[in-house]
Amino acid sequence: MQKHFLTILLIAISIPVFAQNLGGKVFNQITKASLSGVNIKLEGSTSYAFASDDNGLFLKELSPGRYRIKASRVGYETYTILIELKAGQFLDLQIPLVETINSLSEIEVVSASRRNTSSLKLPFASSVLSRPSQSENIPRSTPESLSIIPGVFVQKTNHGGGSPFIRGLTGNQTLMLVDGIRMNNSTFRYGPNQYLNTVDPFSIDKIEVLRGSGSVQYGSDAMGGVIQVFTKDPGFSKSTNFKGSVSARYGSGNMEKSGSSEFVYSSSKLVFSGVLGLKNFGDLIGGDTTGRQSPSGYSESDASLKLKLKLSERAEISIANQFVQQNDVDVFHKVRLENFKINKMGVQGRNLSYVKFRMLQSSRLLNEINITGSLNNTIEERNNQKNSSFITGFERDKVSSSNLSAEIFSTLSSYWTANSGMEYYSDKINSIRNNTNSQSGALTTLRGLYPNNSSYLNTSLYSLHHLELAGFNAELGLRYNWLKASIFDKDLGDLQVSPGAFVWNTGLNYTLKDHHVYVSLNTGYRAPNIDDMGTLGIVDFRYELPSYALKPEKSYNSELGYKYAFKNLTLGAALYRNKMIDLITRIQTTQIIDGYKVYKKENTEQALIKGVEGFLGWQASKNFSFDMFTSFNHGQNLSKSEPLRRVPPFNGNISMKYKMTRLYVKGELAWADKQGRLAQGDRDDNRIPRNGTPGWKVLNIYSGYSFGKAHLKLSAQNLFNVDYRTHGSGINAVGRSLWMNVQYNL
Repeated sequence: MQKHFLTILLIAISIPVFAQNLGGKVFNQITKASLSGVNIKLEGSTSYAFASDDNGLFLKELSPGRYRIKASRVGYETYTILIELKAGQFLDLQIPLVETINSLSEIEVVSASRRNTSSLKLPFASSVLSRPSQSENIPRSTPESLSIIPGVFVQKTNHGGGSPFIRGLTGNQTLMLVDGIRMNNSTFRYGPNQYLNTVDPFSIDKIEVLRGSGSVQYGSDAMGGVIQVFTKDPGFSKSTNFKGSVSARYGSGNMEKSGSSEFVYSSSKLVFSGVLGLKNFGDLIGGDTTGRQSPSGYSESDASLKLKLKLSERAEISIANQFVQQNDVDVFHKVRLENFKINKMGVQGRNLSYVKFRMLQSSRLLNEINITGSLNNTIEERNNQKNSSFITGFERDKVSSSNLSAEIFSTLSSYWTANSGMEYYSDKINSIRNNTNSQSGALTTLRGLYPNNSSYLNTSLYSLHHLELAGFNAELGLRYNWLKASIFDKDLGDLQVSPGAFVWNTGLNYTLKDHHVYVSLNTGYRAPNIDDMGTLGIVDFRYELPSYALKPEKSYNSELGYKYAFKNLTLGAALYRNKMIDLITRIQTTQIIDGYKVYKKENTEQALIKGVEGFLGWQASKNFSFDMFTSFNHGQNLSKSEPLRRVPPFNGNISMKYKMTRLYVKGELAWADKQGRLAQGDRDDNRIPRNGTPGWKVLNIYSGYSFGKAHLKLSAQNLFNVDYRTHGSGINAVGRSLWMNVQYNL
């Protein structure tokens, strides 16, 4: 791999430097402030996509001809202009953007089609959240930031977790990506997990959520949808430039004391940037009757570094490392409800390193080439001790995931573009477990939760095609996936399993002025992983045995949607139906081990989720705006004639905001109905009340003020001190509290 990479790098360096003939600046039309990270798309004989730098500037070399330029950024209306570039001419553009409420306005999204595409013209449902650490809601963690996105419901098993549900599905039935690289590995478990919490919100530029689609675009696990995190990616600048900022956050009752710093060094050929942070989260204080929930706090350290080199005007390389480590993450409900003196994740973390090479070409067939190589190491350590027991248990799971992928973009005609590629992922699992007797000092070594030294290979080929003609936009895609699991179990023997899956999707959007109607059909799948096949031990409130004779889960999602965006009003709605077959489910056996019921997984069930979601945004005046969304899912286990497990209740969010140049005030009402439709598995889950999770309504107030280079944000949450939890959570949500964030730009 290293030899091939060096060859590619040498070829890229040998590409001649072209003269720059297009440049300009993007800025806020009212304040005249420069806007960084603006997506700029050029459509002509060939298509290009890039972003403005931290000074709002951009430079490009283009062939002479006519181009349509679109500039878009979350929070602003899309700017469109037609230009004609002549030979020997340098064109300097000044692009003013106008702020908008942007519930749906024509921003460019990547995740739905693996390329920059207008959100209005896509036959899929997608949402974008820009820079969560700087948003008005100042969310504590990355999962919690998603609570304001339609169709997403966030469950928290513990304070150090946060598992987003997309249209009723979570865990290994939804896919999470960071900068286009899979977070999901072969040990991701069914049901809620904590992994998205290992992404530092201060390092994020934007989060895209694709609902109801994703297996064709990104592979296994995307049965409910895709959550893709894009980390901050500063652009090159004309001259040498250095910028930085420091941030501090505090939550009342010592619920948070955090600090973060950011720096960017940029020049015409090099960019080096980083985000460093330390966080200390105290015990979460619940509502009026719960109070302090101890133990639930934890500490965290973060580092995100990125280096970009411009090899030529048409080629660049990016090298990045992301490190997050969380310590002593207590599982509150285990200590409170299951007779544990200690039950915590001693360490949970992620260390991702990657190299990305990007090259633009003048060829229609090879318009753009992207090559990525990465290594992602995750770790989870678990410590436990029962009350009145001398035995302390220790478990550690490490997964090393390496990746190599290549993608090409083609402009096949004036109305037909495509991107095709190959992805290869390889997981290596290290899993250990031991018990220590504090009286005798004896150490007993046991089999880990997963078979030690097992491996998992995941290889895919895909091709996505995009057609645009006379108001119609069509999306067509195919993917084939080969998988190979090699499980080495000293007790149960060695095994190799090689499942495969073929999926396709299609969608059609029709635009008539400001109205957009779409229909789509997406097939999805989730291949059985090491967690499905090799788990042996206690998981949540049950004991699991390995299951080797498994095949992929499959889904068939159909959707009908409508989008509208004109001047001060945006709205949208979608009806969807997701039929799932060959679901891998836990089947209870007659055994009891260590007081826990014993389960084994089988492909035994079919299920159906039907739902509706809608949202509306209204810019009532220059300073006042109104937003709302609702989401409803009805999940049914067709095999058992009972409700599907953990389906979120009817929920929504209503907010009103008053904003001036330096000041904003926002009121938010978040709510959820009671969820009384329970599967037997829900009734067996000690995190869910006997008669279901009660409904709740919570009022929050957010405000902020900017003075010079300093920015102050205040958040007053749960003003009426309601005692509540989101359905399926193991800990109650925060009670009445005050949060403060201060940022100073150097």
